[in-house]
Amino acid sequence: MQRGIALKNNGDYNDARRELKAALTLDAAISEAHRQLGLIYGYMGRFEDSIIELLEAVSEDPMNLDARNELALTYTMLGLREEARREFEVVLNADPTNEVANKNIVYLARAAG
Repeated sequence: MQRGIALKNNGDYNDARRELKAALTLDAAISEAHRQLGLIYGYMGRFEDSIIELLEAVSEDPMNLDARNELALTYTMLGLREEARREFEVVLNADPTNEVANKNIVYLARAAG
């Protein structure tokens, strides 16, 4: 999994994806591998795949607040404001000081008008 993350950080998304999928064949319940795949798919513009992987990350580890924030940010980018708000609220219930969720829930409230 670490090789996959390093490859992702270097912008080598196809090789990173292969490494992370290989990690998941060893343990399909690795929340962080799903989160990283979700990020990669988002960087590649494959937003449906990104959401699927981020939802899997959250399913495997409901307290993976990074995955929840990434999911909410993806929802926001796609105009799915209600879904985004719900995810940010879950994050804030677990961590009221979470900067990403606090900043973006305010953005959503302002965008709603």
